[in-house]
Amino acid sequence: MTQTLPGAAPRRGVLAIDEGTTGTRAGVVLDSGAAHEVFYRSIAVSHPDDLSVEQDPMEIWTATLDVARRAVGAARAEGIELTAVALSTQRATAMLWDRVTGRPLLPAVVWQDRRHAAELTAHEAKWDAVLTARQGRPVGARAPFLWAARQIAAHPEVAAAHRAGRLLFGTVDTWLIWRLTGGAVHATTPTNAASSGGYLLERHAWDEEWIGHLGFPLDLLPELRSDDAGFGTTDPGTLGIAVPLAASMGDQHAALIALGGLASGQGMCMYGTGAFVDAATGTTPALPRPDISGVLAQPGYRQGDISHYSLEAYTSTAGSALRWLCDDLGLFASPKELGEEAGRVPTRPGRTPRFVPALAGVRTPVWHPEATAALTGLTLATTRADLARAVLDGIAHSVCDLVDGVAATMGAPFTRLRVGGGVAGSDPLLRIQADLTGLPLERVADSATASLRGTAYLAGVAQGLWGSLEEIVEAQPRGQVFEPSAGADERAERRTAWRDVLIGHLNDPALTPLTTPH
Repeated sequence: MTQTLPGAAPRRGVLAIDEGTTGTRAGVVLDSGAAHEVFYRSIAVSHPDDLSVEQDPMEIWTATLDVARRAVGAARAEGIELTAVALSTQRATAMLWDRVTGRPLLPAVVWQDRRHAAELTAHEAKWDAVLTARQGRPVGARAPFLWAARQIAAHPEVAAAHRAGRLLFGTVDTWLIWRLTGGAVHATTPTNAASSGGYLLERHAWDEEWIGHLGFPLDLLPELRSDDAGFGTTDPGTLGIAVPLAASMGDQHAALIALGGLASGQGMCMYGTGAFVDAATGTTPALPRPDISGVLAQPGYRQGDISHYSLEAYTSTAGSALRWLCDDLGLFASPKELGEEAGRVPTRPGRTPRFVPALAGVRTPVWHPEATAALTGLTLATTRADLARAVLDGIAHSVCDLVDGVAATMGAPFTRLRVGGGVAGSDPLLRIQADLTGLPLERVADSATASLRGTAYLAGVAQGLWGSLEEIVEAQPRGQVFEPSAGADERAERRTAWRDVLIGHLNDPALTPLTTPH
C-alpha cells in the first residue's frame, strides 16, 4: 500500500461507477487518467419467456452501492482525495418506482427485451423516416416508453402511484442518480435518452409527439441535462462522501471518449460478446442512410451546451461465437487456442472455408434478424487450423461491415480506429482486421476500464481536474498498433468474396458493396 508522504499534495481522483448489463464495477480514476483498483460484482439477468429480459432494480442498486463503497474505502486507505463521482450505465434498461418508499414496483425491462417488437413493427411505415430524421434512429424493436404505458394500464398499484404523484420512471442512470443523491435529483442525459428512442438530436429535448403516441404520460419524463451538467451532491449517508455527482453517460459513449473519439472521424471498436463500432462526427449529426441498416446517429456526448455527435453500429456475435465454438461445441480448448490455430494459416486465394457468424441475425449492412450462422467450403483437406482461420475471418469481416457502414454514413473515412475489449486480445484477429479495413488499429492499453475512465474524464474536466478532454485522453499511454499488410487490390478481392458469401447465405441479391470513402 502506498501512502501519501507527509507534506505532499494528496493524489486526487474521480470515483467512477460503471453499471453494465451483467455486472457493475467501480474504481477511482486518478489525476493521471489511469484507473486505480477496480471492484466488480455480477448482476443476474432473467428471461421470463422467449421475448422478455428483466433485472431486479434493487439488485442493480445494492451491487452498485457495494462496489462504490469498496472503491471509496480503497481511496481513503491510499490517501486519495475524491473530487467527484461519475456514472456510466447500460442504456435503455428502464424501471418504475415509488418516490416515497423508494421501492421498485416491477422488474426492470432490459434493453435486450423484445416483447413489444411485433407491435412496434406496425408503426414503421408511418414513423421510421420521421424518427430517423429527428432522432437518428428508426422505430426499432424496443420502446421503454411503450413498456411503461402498458405496465401502468395493467397494474392497478402502478396506476394508483401515478395518480398519487408518487410514480417515477427512468433508465438505469436515472435510478442510480436518484439513489445516490438521496432522492434529490430525477434526471437523465442525452447519451441515455437517445437509446430509449425518445430524444430529439438537434433540439436537446424529448420527442413528446412520439412518446405521447406510445401512450406514455409525459409528466413522468425525467429532466434532461447535459452529460456533464452536474446532478447534485452525493448523499453522505449512502457513500460516506458528499461530492458532486458531476457526469453521467451511456457506457459506449463513455468508452468512445476514453478511446479518443473526440474529433470527427476518430473511432473505436469494442470487441466483447458482440462488437460495437462508434465514430465521432462533430457538432452536426450525420444521419443514417436508408440503404445501410443498423447504423444509428446519436449524441456522442453533450458537454455544456454543445452536443458532439457520433454514429454507432453493432453486431451481436463476436465473443459469443468463440464461446459457442469452444465451450458449447468443444472444438477448441479456448479462444486463445483457436487464435493460435488460426495464426498458422496464411491468407490464400481460392476456395477456403467460410464462416458467417450470424448466430443472432445480421444487422449491418442489411437487416436480417432471422439469419442463422453458416460454415461452408469444407473439403477432406480442411484442418482445424482452417476452421479457426475461417472463424476469425468471419468475425473480422462482420466488424468490417460495421466500419464500412459507419464510414459510408458519415461520408468520410476513419481518421483513427482504436480497439479494445476482451476479444481484441487476439493478435491474429487484429492482423486480419487491419488487412480488411485497410486501417492501422491501435489496441489500447486498458480497454477494460474505458467506460469508467471516459465518464470520469468528462466529470474531471467539469470540476477543473483537467483542462480539456483532449488533454487527458492524449496523455494516456499508447497501445500496440497493427498495420495492414494487404494491398488495396487484395483487400477489395477479399471483401467482394465475403459479400458474395453473404448474398448467397442471406438470399439477398440487393446486398451490394458499400462505397467507402478513402
